[in-house]
Amino acid sequence: MSATVPVQVTVNGQARKVDVEPRTLLVHLLRDQLGLTGTHVGCDTSNCGACTVHVDGESCKSCTVLAVQVDGSEVLTIEGLGQEGNLHPLQQSFQNQHGLQCGYCTPGMIMAAADLLQRNPDPSEAEIRHGLEGNLCRCTGYHNIVKAVTEAAGTLSTTQVNA
Repeated sequence: MSATVPVQVTVNGQARKVDVEPRTLLVHLLRDQLGLTGTHVGCDTSNCGACTVHVDGESCKSCTVLAVQVDGSEVLTIEGLGQEGNLHPLQQSFQNQHGLQCGYCTPGMIMAAADLLQRNPDPSEAEIRHGLEGNLCRCTGYHNIVKAVTEAAGTLSTTQVNA
């Protein structure tokens, strides 16, 4: 039996303490130990972005990070971005603009887009496409994804102005 290491991490606002093998990837901690299956395993090589989450406020491909590396960190997954009946503007805009087909890439795409909009609240189409370059979609052709991010940017800027 392999030795385990204790990891304390705040996931979606909830403090968690788990024991992991030192080689456990963050994506497997989230999915297998914490039951947060919205973060997908697509390629295990950081090429597809399906596993994108936020660690300490920055976008991160969770298939490239060991769980022990996030000890003491805050992790945000798609489950923590919005809730059923109270979707985050990006989640709602992906629905409104049909920014998904099979949905496999969608959680990672939304998390990458959230990071982009946090850094650049009013991106151009070119900036959106550049900001999502690390996330692959094999179904949509990206057109509706870009429209969804554009819609969310407008919604978020209106919300922030009215807040």
